[in-house]
Amino acid sequence: MGKPTGFMELPRRAAGYRPVDERRKDYREVFTSLPVVDLQDQGARCMDCGIPFCHQGCPLGNLIPDWNDLVYRDHWREAIDRLHLTNNFPEFTGTLCPAPCEASCVLGINDDAVTIKQIELAIIDRAWDEGWVVPMPPKVKTGKAVAVVGSGPAGLAAAQQLARAGHDVTVFERADRIGGLLRYGIPDFKMEKGRIERRIRQMEAEGVTFRAGVDIGVDVDPQDILAEFDAVCLCCGATQARDLPIEGRDLKGIHFAMDFLPVQNKRVCGDAVTDDPDFDAKGKHVVIIGGGDTGADCLGTVHRQGCASVHQFEIVPRPPDSRDPANPWPQWWNTFKTSSAHEEGGGREYSISTVRFRGEDGHVTALETVRVELVRDGGRMRFEPVAGSERDYPADLVLLAMGFTGPEKNRLVEGFGVELDERGNVKADPETKRTSVPKVYTAGDMTRGQSLIVWAIAEGRHAAQAIDCELMGCSDLPRPLEHENYLRPFAV
Repeated sequence: MGKPTGFMELPRRAAGYRPVDERRKDYREVFTSLPVVDLQDQGARCMDCGIPFCHQGCPLGNLIPDWNDLVYRDHWREAIDRLHLTNNFPEFTGTLCPAPCEASCVLGINDDAVTIKQIELAIIDRAWDEGWVVPMPPKVKTGKAVAVVGSGPAGLAAAQQLARAGHDVTVFERADRIGGLLRYGIPDFKMEKGRIERRIRQMEAEGVTFRAGVDIGVDVDPQDILAEFDAVCLCCGATQARDLPIEGRDLKGIHFAMDFLPVQNKRVCGDAVTDDPDFDAKGKHVVIIGGGDTGADCLGTVHRQGCASVHQFEIVPRPPDSRDPANPWPQWWNTFKTSSAHEEGGGREYSISTVRFRGEDGHVTALETVRVELVRDGGRMRFEPVAGSERDYPADLVLLAMGFTGPEKNRLVEGFGVELDERGNVKADPETKRTSVPKVYTAGDMTRGQSLIVWAIAEGRHAAQAIDCELMGCSDLPRPLEHENYLRPFAV
């Protein structure tokens, strides 16, 4: 701890975003950065708290106080080394993670938390600028081959760890480009895709082979994969979107968010895309059903496409502005939050439920809604309509962003024959990440269910360590949340 009184003297300062009028005209990242001296001041706010609860909040077990202090002392080279010990891709988490570490920051008990996420992003951005991020190929090859199916954050983390342990790793991705939801589910204004490309180049130099446009279960028989590789790690995500099966659902103009967002991402990267006018919000009245991050991604996208109006619906009540007594520190703070997309405009409606889609000539024209009240019935909760609260909203485009119910029950799952749990996720041993099928492992949302990017990377690292141990009898790869491992030599 370089400045013992830093947290008492220095207020939290966030870098913020580019001006709304400027950023709505393009798809470049909305974030700005602070000058180095201000970042050092923010690092100085990290207090000597004794027990760093930020570790508890971070599934990766990031050594947050260490690199905060190194930034304060202007030791940036050491800071990236410490950050990379636990996180393969700090630029992904630094742009996309909701920062549960900050919710657990001890300073946050009675003050503004340390700007952990902002400092993390500054460290990795400087590391790339300075040329400190380089390939780390293994010194010795094991002769073992591992297939990773899915190239989202879990798959990429597993692949990089396994390659650095000396295994021959092939990553299969059914989309035409590598990156999973990072590529086609996250708009460029939240994370530009050059961040993915440079990691791919690094991993290729480390020995990872990428095969995009290969749909396992359709293009390749899963049993052939099992025969060719010594181990398989399934990291296909939880991509089965939650539907809203109400009257009028079959009308045109109603789409899942994850059908809508990839089209714009493809436009941004210069690809030829569908001419279907439903996938362009220009001049349209838009309603987004779902108040989470995916809904906000849709919101920022339709703003940039030039929508006439947009409303975002959430069935739950509006969160409080500050922590509720039932939501104490260090739990995740369930408070009202405003993303960059919300700053750009649009209405946010809480405690509202859509009861019917209405249309003309087969296309949606309006939503019939009702306000709802959250009623607790013993240990269960239900939503009761509020009498007299009915209202219609005009809509030419409706985007369903209500989350995901688990992995797709497709030919891949059937072909590998893996067992599912009661929630419909791929069942895996929590210690070994092994599925019900020998040689087949799983990680990320596919086994955990819809979750955070930090959990995906942590799961990928966990699976890599388990696979390496199975193939070699032991492993020097670290496991997230096992802090004693951080003090031992290992490949990262």
